[in-house]
Amino acid sequence: MKKRIISAAITLAFLPAMASAASALSGLEKLWTYNHASTGVAGQTSEIVAFDSLTNSLWVAGVAGVDVLHASNGSLIQHINTSIYGSINSVAIHNGVAAFAIENTTDRTQPGVVKLFDTSTRSLSAGVNSINVGALPDMLTFTHDGSKLLVANEGTPTNYSGYDPVGSVSIIDMSNRAVAATVNFNHAAVSGTDLRPKSVAGMDYEPEYIAVSKDGSKAFVSLQEANGLGVINLNTHQAEQVIGLGSKDFSQPGNYIDPSDRDGKIELRPVAARGLYQPDGIAAYESKGLTYLVLANEGDTREDEADKKRLGGAGDASRLNIASPDTKPGDVVTFGARSFSIRDQDGNLVFDSGNQLDAKAIALGIYDDGRSDDKGVEPEGVELLEINGRTIAFIGLERTLKSAIAVYDITDPTNVSYLDMIVTDGDLAPEGIKGYFHDGHYYLSIANEGTSTTSLYRLAAAVPEPSTWGMLLGGLGMMGWMGYRRRNPR
Repeated sequence: MKKRIISAAITLAFLPAMASAASALSGLEKLWTYNHASTGVAGQTSEIVAFDSLTNSLWVAGVAGVDVLHASNGSLIQHINTSIYGSINSVAIHNGVAAFAIENTTDRTQPGVVKLFDTSTRSLSAGVNSINVGALPDMLTFTHDGSKLLVANEGTPTNYSGYDPVGSVSIIDMSNRAVAATVNFNHAAVSGTDLRPKSVAGMDYEPEYIAVSKDGSKAFVSLQEANGLGVINLNTHQAEQVIGLGSKDFSQPGNYIDPSDRDGKIELRPVAARGLYQPDGIAAYESKGLTYLVLANEGDTREDEADKKRLGGAGDASRLNIASPDTKPGDVVTFGARSFSIRDQDGNLVFDSGNQLDAKAIALGIYDDGRSDDKGVEPEGVELLEINGRTIAFIGLERTLKSAIAVYDITDPTNVSYLDMIVTDGDLAPEGIKGYFHDGHYYLSIANEGTSTTSLYRLAAAVPEPSTWGMLLGGLGMMGWMGYRRRNPR
């Protein structure tokens, strides 16, 4: 009897530790990979992935159309041909409605279209299912309550000496499926530093990616080429401001880079150069009631690369691709920060991963030295999951030798922890990442542009919250005491 009591006491003592030890990657398991060449449709790739909980299916957008996959086993349910409308750039799903962002079929400088599909029938939704939006709709997302659909119209010109369509955000009211407002940032208040004006970038602001605050009151828009962050008030449908995101000093400890692709070595070292942050993917979350933004600092040039050149010379930065209009004598400026950052909603930098992404890729043997002169591992996508009370960030790295997703605990934005790197053999260049919770488990789906493959990982199983553990401990304690009384009556 004494042994039983001691055993129960040990079990009770270690239950809290067992709970706290359950990490975001506990039980990490790759479930399947689908090769979109198997679809048999010319030009079909894997770029953006969305999850539909109603049908337990993954919808993968890839230029020629959308492949709908069984999330349970990765088999193809149906290919939806969207080439009749134009090239598809993105897909988002909310409550059984799948929204497709499609650029103009003949001229991408002309208005694009959003098509709405029913996820159960996989056909166009009943009622209004086609909505005209701005030029080159590149990304779209629903607000958390599904009342609005926001579309980032990048508006990239085909010919920089000709017509340049205005970059904008279309705000679609889902109650009547009509555009309630079209917002651009050309006349918004400007703050911050190193914002690339039109005279430098040769274009207006080109929205890249959108994140929505938890309360649905604000939209935060990455203006990648301009090195800016746009803020939209979703109550008034007004552009509140554009914030210049500054630059990163690669000569400072913790920020060192490998600047050369031709020196025969991989070495992170101080370089007299600054990197513009220029985020692509962006996500929003709350910590202690405050809104924070997570940004993948990829870097980007004008599409015609007229603002890029090689520095040259004999210095350590000679091989760097530099931002030519921004660079001055003694002040070398290049594209991208080779990191991910966390900022508050006013754009102030709270955390930056420094050169950790490059360093981890080097340690794992997946760093691509051929990209050393041009943005390094090139962080592109961001996805957030709240797992067992922790906020976990997944950062997709586009330029590694294998598909790589860096995983961080960002619950406290002032105390961020690196957890691991998910590396997938046979996959390359993750473009889209989607995390979700279904049937008691957390999952991460990865759309890999380089190999036109989509892979699914199962992450942690749900564990009780701390308060639930307390109730469980109390219940176990009572059960143990009752069992003891039954075996030892007075």
